[in-house]
Amino acid sequence: MQTTIRASTPAREILVDITEQIKEEVTKSRVLCGLCSVYVQGATAGIMIQENWDDSVQTDVVNFMAKIIPRGIWLHDRQDGNGDSHLKAGLVGPSETIPIIEGKLGLSTWQNIFLCEFDGPRDKRTIVVSCFET
Repeated sequence: MQTTIRASTPAREILVDITEQIKEEVTKSRVLCGLCSVYVQGATAGIMIQENWDDSVQTDVVNFMAKIIPRGIWLHDRQDGNGDSHLKAGLVGPSETIPIIEGKLGLSTWQNIFLCEFDGPRDKRTIVVSCFET
């Protein structure tokens, strides 16, 4: 099963929790034992599994990325001012693969799936969700 979901991002750099949307797609897939691939389309966004309990973790991720990859100093900034966004997205990566165990995502208590926006805000980010049996 393969489908797409959409998410909006309200800030230039933000982690948006998409776990519930992914859970719905896993349920629809009827896969009991397999894998779920979550892939964001676009060169300035990524997918990350991160702690869901304390929002400061998501803020720390954004702040850390800003420290190691600052804005405004990259060659690509001459084109459209988002050189840092491309580098951050490349570092995080566009996808995660999560096991499906007994029809549910195999995430731990403290894990959720986040869309990492590095060049927002965006009205629509497209995320491809693929569920398959192993």
